[in-house]
Amino acid sequence: MGIPKSFICTIILVLPLLCPSFGHCQDKKVTLEEALKIALEENREIRAFKNTVSAQKENIGVARSFLLPKINFEERAARTNNPPSAFMMKLNQQRFAMDDFALNNLNNPKSINDFQTAFSFEQPVFFMKSYLNLHSAKLEHSAKSEDYMRKREEVSLNVIRAYLRAHTAKEYLKVAAKGLEDAREHMRIADIRYKNGLGLYSDCLRAQTALIEGEQKSVSAQKDFSVAKRWLGVLLGKSMSIDVSDDNLSLTVREMDYYINASNTRRDVAAMKIRHKTAQNSVKIAESGYLPYIGLGGSYQLNDHSRLFGSEGDSWQVMAFLRWELFDGISRESERKKAQFHMAEANERLRGLKEFVAFKVEEAYLVIEEAKKNAELSLAAMKSAEEGHKLVKSRYENSLSPIVDLLDVQLNLNRARADAVARENDYKLAIISLSYESGTIMKDLGIE
Repeated sequence: MGIPKSFICTIILVLPLLCPSFGHCQDKKVTLEEALKIALEENREIRAFKNTVSAQKENIGVARSFLLPKINFEERAARTNNPPSAFMMKLNQQRFAMDDFALNNLNNPKSINDFQTAFSFEQPVFFMKSYLNLHSAKLEHSAKSEDYMRKREEVSLNVIRAYLRAHTAKEYLKVAAKGLEDAREHMRIADIRYKNGLGLYSDCLRAQTALIEGEQKSVSAQKDFSVAKRWLGVLLGKSMSIDVSDDNLSLTVREMDYYINASNTRRDVAAMKIRHKTAQNSVKIAESGYLPYIGLGGSYQLNDHSRLFGSEGDSWQVMAFLRWELFDGISRESERKKAQFHMAEANERLRGLKEFVAFKVEEAYLVIEEAKKNAELSLAAMKSAEEGHKLVKSRYENSLSPIVDLLDVQLNLNRARADAVARENDYKLAIISLSYESGTIMKDLGIE
C-alpha cells in the first residue's frame, strides 16, 4: 500500500515549521574571513553600539538648536475690570474712544474681554555657551565613533577566539576518535592473545575499561564541539550553530616597534584624547557664564474683544537686548573649578591608558614567544609519544611488555595529541591578541 499523497504534502508543509532553517538544518560552515564579515554586520553588540553613535550624533542637532531662532505662537483669552489692563486691552483692540478718558470710566471700567493672537521670535546673536556646547557635542560624537570602532575590534577578537575554540574542539574530537580507534585495536589484540592462551583475561578487562574511557572522552569532545559552534553562532548574530572550515589561519608577527607605534593611535586611546579635549572645552563653557547674552527679538499680535483669532487691532515690535548676569552667588566659580578638576582627571586617565596599552602590547609580545616555543615543544612531544606507542605496542604483541605499559603510553599519546592542537591554537590566538592590544587587528586581518 503506497503512502497517500495528502500525507506527503502535509510533511512538506510542516517540516519548515519544525525546522525554521529548513534547507540549512546542517550546521553552516564558514571560513574565518566569512565569520568576521558576518559578525561585523550582524553581531548584536555592534548593531546596538551603532544606534548609540547615531543617538550621540543627534546631540549635535540639539546643541545647534540653541543658536537658531525660536518662533512661538500663542493665543490668550482674558477678561478683567482692572483699570490699567482694561485701558491697555482697548488700545490693543483699537476701540479706544473719547469717553474712555472720563474719570469714572478710567477708575471703574466695565469688564472687558480680550482675545490675543501673538507670533514671536528670539534670535541669539552672541551666546558663547551655546557655541561651546555645540563644539563639545561634536567632540563627544567623534569620541563615541572611536569607541564604536574599538567595539568592532573587540567583537572581531571574540569571534576569532570562538572560531579557534571551535576549531580546537573539532580537532579534539578527531583526537578522541583516534584514541577510541587505538583503544579498540588494543581490545582486539588483548582478546586475540587471551583466546590463543598468550594473554590474561585481566588484560581484556583493562583494555575494555580503556575503551569505555575513550568513548566517554569522545562524548565530551562532541559536546564541547557543539557548544563551541553554538557560541560562534551567537557572536555572528545567528540562531543556529556555525561550523568552522579547515582553512589554515596564516598570521605574521612583525617587529615590536610596529605594534608600539600603532598603539599610540589605538581607537580607545584616540577616544580618550578627544574626551580630554572635551574636558578642556568644559572649562571654557563654565567660564562663558561670565559673558553676556545678546539677542534680537520681535512679535506681531492681533487683539479682538469678541472672538478667538480675531483681528480688530494689530501691532508689532522688534527689539535688541543684552542680558548679563552680574551675580549668581558662587555658582559660576564652582562650575569653573569643577570643570578644571574634570580636565585634570581626563588628563590622568589619558596618561594612564597610554601606559597601560604600552604594557599590554609588551606583555602580548612576550606571550607570543612563549606560545611559539610551547607549540614547537608540543609537536616534538607528540612525535615522541607516537614513536613510544609504536614501540610498546610491538613489545606487547610479542609478550615483552604488559598491557599496563601499552595503556600508559596510549594515555600519554592522547594527551600529547590534544596538547599539540591546543598549543597551536594558543599561538595563533596570541598573535591575534597582540594585534588587538596594539589596535592593528583589522589591518592585520585585511578587514579594514
